[in-house]
Amino acid sequence: MDTQFDPVETTVSEIHGAMRTDGLTARELVDRYLERIETYDRSNGGINSVVTVNPGAVDRAAELDERFESEGITGPLHGIPVVLKDQAMTAGITTTFGCKTFAEYVPERDATVVSRLRDAGAVILAKTNMNDWAAGSSGFSSVLGRTKNPYAPDRDPGGSSSGTAAAVAANLATIGVGEDTGGSIRAPASCCNLFGIRVTTGLVSRAGLAPLVERQDTAGPMARTVEDLARLLEVLVGYDPADPYTGRTAVGAADYRDSLDGGALDGARIGVLREAFGSGDDPDAAPVTAVVEGSLAAMADAGADLVDPVSIPDLRRRLEETSLYGLQSRHDIDSFIRSLGDAPVDSFDEFYRRGEYHETLTAFDRIADGFDEPTDHVEYWEAVDAQERFRDAITGVFAECDLDAIAFPDAKVVPRRPEELPQGGESYLINTFVASQSSCPAISMPAGFTDDGLPVGVELLGTPYGESRLLALAADYESIAGTRRAPPTAPGL
Repeated sequence: MDTQFDPVETTVSEIHGAMRTDGLTARELVDRYLERIETYDRSNGGINSVVTVNPGAVDRAAELDERFESEGITGPLHGIPVVLKDQAMTAGITTTFGCKTFAEYVPERDATVVSRLRDAGAVILAKTNMNDWAAGSSGFSSVLGRTKNPYAPDRDPGGSSSGTAAAVAANLATIGVGEDTGGSIRAPASCCNLFGIRVTTGLVSRAGLAPLVERQDTAGPMARTVEDLARLLEVLVGYDPADPYTGRTAVGAADYRDSLDGGALDGARIGVLREAFGSGDDPDAAPVTAVVEGSLAAMADAGADLVDPVSIPDLRRRLEETSLYGLQSRHDIDSFIRSLGDAPVDSFDEFYRRGEYHETLTAFDRIADGFDEPTDHVEYWEAVDAQERFRDAITGVFAECDLDAIAFPDAKVVPRRPEELPQGGESYLINTFVASQSSCPAISMPAGFTDDGLPVGVELLGTPYGESRLLALAADYESIAGTRRAPPTAPGL
């Protein structure tokens, strides 16, 4: 039955409701999204977010439709098309890790997050663009080139989960999965008017995900609504014996949708981290600050008590001394490549020496100078210790000021133009590093748009295992702010 269902800005709950009452099928839904991918992503001037469409997506949808006939909705994501950052291995589907060296690599096994998606009834619709090995903050990769921001094609969508953000924002799928090491979920969510959450490291398995910094890596959901974000997070979180970090789920997992009852902002104490705001004299930062001020005012109007300002002691120094990229990334990538068994190269150095990565990704030079075995070097352990002390400093601020969250812009400046990308990548992402390098959770929320129509995100930082509280605050904010809107759908996106 063809219901002519409109997938634009739809939610999981709406889709399941249409399946139950209007005859919507998973096959029809997949077809609708594939049409949109062809029109808005792959056409001349499209946003270029999709690396590979799953050749088995239609068959998977048909299988789920047969199951629905006898059993009804069989999982929390039954029939829901999901786009997946090409960092996660997918059995039988090309997985490039953003790198042209792996352009024809087809894994034999799924990443754990992919298995969990399949078990929940999801349809893996497509794999999305990312910086080579997630080593960047832009929409560029050597395997696909540039992904555009669907709100402003001359601007970057943020990275490294650029493809997932652009695809979900442009309604090319219902929900998406990104990965965050230094800000790679939250930065593109900010640039593309989405909700995105980085969880406490260890709540989501990294098994089968290409690493960048093992101590910081985590997959996570990206969505247009908080309810869909929480629903997807419930699927992704869970213990996995293949990833020892996930033992932390014994103390940290929760039924996240149960926290979305409303009214969370009333009486909440939100610290404002003014040192994370850009200069008022910077024409790229001033519009961001103005939009974030509006979102803070909306929180206050909903009953939040803004503690303004708060300060994390020695923030700049702590961010510098907790960085592990130049110490650990080369080792982690090499270990992962060796674990594949059938990889087209044997090591990071092999494709690095051949220059098989996008030229804008200058982080590769720093990675190349990293240690073969970080644990043999005192600098590594000093950085690890610094991360623990950073986390203590943050939780100390929460305790001293009796806070529920700390708020600041995801990025100090507006989404960048491509010609601006090679410079200043880390200073652009410096705010998202706060959560990443302390293993604290943080959620990016759509703060609104500048006068030029550029999306801006506001981040709420929480304490370890505080995801439920962050989601509750975000859901209440969503209900009063109304800052999510679809991008234009005119030709030339």
